[in-house]
Amino acid sequence: MKKKAVVFAPHPDDETLGCGGVIAKKVDEGYDVSVVFMTDGRHSLTELGISSKITPIEMKEMRRKEAIKATEILGLHENNLLFLDYEDTTLEENREHVQKRIIKVLKDVSPNEVFFPQEREYNIDHRLTSVIVREAIRISKLHPVEYQYVIAWSFPFYLLLHVVGEHTFDLLTSSFLKKNLILLDITEFLPLKEAAIQEYKSQITVLSNEQNRPALKHSFLKRFLKNEEKFFVNAQSS
Repeated sequence: MKKKAVVFAPHPDDETLGCGGVIAKKVDEGYDVSVVFMTDGRHSLTELGISSKITPIEMKEMRRKEAIKATEILGLHENNLLFLDYEDTTLEENREHVQKRIIKVLKDVSPNEVFFPQEREYNIDHRLTSVIVREAIRISKLHPVEYQYVIAWSFPFYLLLHVVGEHTFDLLTSSFLKKNLILLDITEFLPLKEAAIQEYKSQITVLSNEQNRPALKHSFLKRFLKNEEKFFVNAQSS
């Protein structure tokens, strides 16, 4: 029987940034991998204070198409994708409904492994995705290995990272979160991850003359283009 993994992405692109290499690796190893997109990412430009000719609904559709293309590069069929279509920043007000849907996904799939953001993320959709998924796993009474990936740390963690250096920061956060930090080698799959990231044109290129930079800075993207991906894992699972 195939092993199964479910990746929970707060927005379209987080699955590729946080664990795109591992998604491709798992597919190559014969896993059945699914991705659940929690929100539709429609406000990625308005969050930058930009009101361009691209409407939030058009952005939603653009990001959905980008997600389909990106995950196809990583080896997934569109049938393996689930778009919950909640508007950005509305997970809290829809929390009970969201959680029921996540519990259903978990029970239907019964995954061996689950991937989702770590709990000290900067973005509210990321933090709530972490909370909701962890609670849904508990309620469902399943026991998958839980891999928590990192996109962007909340304050004051991101400041600490620049003060103490990456290695020391990893040790400190692992201790603080009471989880083991593991590094998974994605060297063989890094070209696929890079190609998948390039599909997110709405995030990595300038779409409006109001923009002085893309939604995702080049310096930010560089952090995800390494030969290893980091995950915090419960001590008993790693």
